Amino acid sequence: MVFDVSMAITWLLFIAVFPIGFFWFRRAWRIFIKKDYSEVALSRGVPPPRPERFATFAGVTNLIGGLVMLYVVFAVVVLATPYSTWSAIAGSTIWMKLIFDFILSRHARLISKP
Repeated sequence: MVFDVSMAITWLLFIAVFPIGFFWFRRAWRIFIKKDYSEVALSRGVPPPRPERFATFAGVTNLIGGLVMLYVVFAVVVLATPYSTWSAIAGSTIWMKLIFDFILSRHARLISKP
């Protein structure tokens, strides 16, 4: 095994899956269990006027993203899934989570305007 740039990026992606999944699970916990809506549909760091309307969507997005990241760790460690498969799952999940959060924040601003 040769340690090159490709190997370093692979390890970086795999190690990044852990804090990303933890962060998304923590946000889902705050939304569903603690009823803390301060991180729902943020736009420039500010929640919309009534964030509880969009809390379910944000919580489900975070929960699904966290579960997929947990599956990626399981797939790599236990199932020995090939790199192309698990990196595609992890990368697609990260991008889709960012896109869904962006859409939700813009939709919350559009709906909440008087």
